[in-house]
Amino acid sequence: MSLHSLPLFVRLGGRAVIVVGAGEQAAPKRRLLERSGAVVVGEETQAALAIVAVEDDAQAEAAVARLRARGVLVNAVDRPDLCDFTLPAIVDRDPVLIAIGTGGASAGLAAALRQRLEAIMPAGLGALADRLHSARAAMRARFPDGGERRRALGAALAPGGPLDPLTPVADDAVAAWLAAAAAPLNRLEQIVLTSPDPDDLTLRQARWLALADRVYHPADAPPAILNRTRADAERLCAPVPHPLLPGLSVALVMP
Repeated sequence: MSLHSLPLFVRLGGRAVIVVGAGEQAAPKRRLLERSGAVVVGEETQAALAIVAVEDDAQAEAAVARLRARGVLVNAVDRPDLCDFTLPAIVDRDPVLIAIGTGGASAGLAAALRQRLEAIMPAGLGALADRLHSARAAMRARFPDGGERRRALGAALAPGGPLDPLTPVADDAVAAWLAAAAAPLNRLEQIVLTSPDPDDLTLRQARWLALADRVYHPADAPPAILNRTRADAERLCAPVPHPLLPGLSVALVMP
């Protein structure tokens, strides 16, 4: 299973972005770009990104063609087939940003998901991110090994953990966690798959996959399940070795 797009967060502060068009289509895009710190410019200016917000189909297609000929990446409003990139719906808990995209399939669906997520994302989520950033040196000192550090933090941020990001967290929670945190144990978890649908995973199984350092799986393991692992986790089409390797290993078992 391949991604139709690769989500990226681009820093636009002080950078030029072309906007072609005016009126109701262009105004929201200009506001969003200005909020991100971009400098909105006309088509004649050099830039790496452009948004074409033109009602007429022929004019929009011509503008896209001109810009692409210059090597500019283009978003064409309401024309997903002409887009090199799309603009997601955004949940903002600065510095945490959650972007919801549908590849241009339905802006309404992305907006509905944003509204649902807005309701469950605590207002203090950004403050937690800032405290974790400030504690990076302390975390490295407490857990010198990168894998161990990631596993410890993953356990702390898990549902019900001391730093659960979806619950209110005290100002001193990060410091208190570091003072009390123990190194996570090397372990193996087994997931017996009941179906190829990742939605049938339990919350605990999904969390294991998200935190796993390596996943052992049979050759016919469902790709949709394997794609729930971290991008840097090892995927091994092999039996679990003995002795157990460091970190969290997950073994997928087909029924």
